[in-house]
Amino acid sequence: MTFDPHLAAIRFGTGLSPYLPPPSSIEAMLERLAGPDVAARAIPAMSYTEALAIERAFAQANRQARNGETAAIRAAARAERDRLRRLVEPTRLAQFRTVLARQVASEDALRERLLLFWANHFTARPKTTVAGILIAPYVEEAIRPHVAGRFADMLTAVALHPVMVAYLDQARSIGPGSIQGRQSGRGLNENYARELLELHTVGVGGGYTQEDVRQLALLLTGVTVAEGQTVYRPRWAEPGAETVLGRTYPAEADLATVQAVLADLAVRPETARHLARKLAVHFVSDAPEERLVEALAGEWLASGGDLLAVTGALLRHPAAWSPRKDKVKPPVDFIASALRALGLGADFLLPLGFRETRRLLANPLAVMGQPWQDPPGPDGWPEAPEAWITPQFMAARIDWAMNRPEEMQPDLPDPRDFVRIALGPAAREEVIFAAHAAERPSEAIGVILASSDFQRR
Repeated sequence: MTFDPHLAAIRFGTGLSPYLPPPSSIEAMLERLAGPDVAARAIPAMSYTEALAIERAFAQANRQARNGETAAIRAAARAERDRLRRLVEPTRLAQFRTVLARQVASEDALRERLLLFWANHFTARPKTTVAGILIAPYVEEAIRPHVAGRFADMLTAVALHPVMVAYLDQARSIGPGSIQGRQSGRGLNENYARELLELHTVGVGGGYTQEDVRQLALLLTGVTVAEGQTVYRPRWAEPGAETVLGRTYPAEADLATVQAVLADLAVRPETARHLARKLAVHFVSDAPEERLVEALAGEWLASGGDLLAVTGALLRHPAAWSPRKDKVKPPVDFIASALRALGLGADFLLPLGFRETRRLLANPLAVMGQPWQDPPGPDGWPEAPEAWITPQFMAARIDWAMNRPEEMQPDLPDPRDFVRIALGPAAREEVIFAAHAAERPSEAIGVILASSDFQRR
């Protein structure tokens, strides 16, 4: 089984396009991934600083609305608070459009897929509705720069990002023996340490114990959030050395010790195996060949967690090119690949208004089971096909495929051309026949997009 350009675009990218050629080779895919992030430059995203300014202004207005010295101050603060609250959902949907626009318009679609994979691996959810506008900038700044870099750098950027620190309650964790702990009586929170081991690095079968969780939690004390930024407070840090998975870290209360344990976790054999399997499951099959998993884990260890090298090992492995399409596209991938096949790019998505975005894209996405940036828990969105292929969710996909393309693009492509554009040369004859037999072009387009050929990769 060897490289197939159309399969490459479908399985490792965001689908085929009438305007963008499929990848010409594995090396071309890796060269793009290693090069400049063209899509991020062409379609800029809101920064964390910009989003934080809105969130902090809302928090300040909310405080003044409750505690302002006079009735006039409180009334003005309530008006400002309500104005800022009304900005939140349009801002989130503008961020959504940016993500989709990059997926549908980029020739470096492998980067966009890897971004979604790692963003899901490092899932974070907001504590408040207003804080929801911080999630996309977190992904943009902590994850995107590292998808072709070292996993240790990505892990460190994520672990010390204020969104993650706040999400898993690290901001409230205080060493019980620290100065602050003894004075306040507040104590340790193990949530982040547990998820850091169980989800982000060594995995459930990674050989860690409850004592490892506690020791890591003690080591992480001092890391907290103030005014929306991560800070290190030595007065909160538990004194003494900690031992995590057999390695002892010195008693100094500083950020360097935290960075050291993260660097070690990033290259452990258990982490390599855990994430090798997760990559293989996400991109290739729910039951990947063990030789593929072993190859990825081996490259992880040999390269010190170099994600470009690991991605190269994935693309060069024969098991990655099986013509059998085992994976079901999650809803956001389904919609992105449909837009790409229809030729609807950034020039369509970015100017969309709030109501149109919600009606055409965000609401259907939620009805299909994947509301934007609202996964069920810290383990992110599921990989199993049964999570997406339920009667209710399939009905939502079919409804969108049959009705939304014509609303977005009244001048639909000829179905005889579209079936080849969307599915490539591997389109099955029964799908081609069904599309040709449809009475209207919109029905034919819907048949193609709703087919299992398009729903799987």
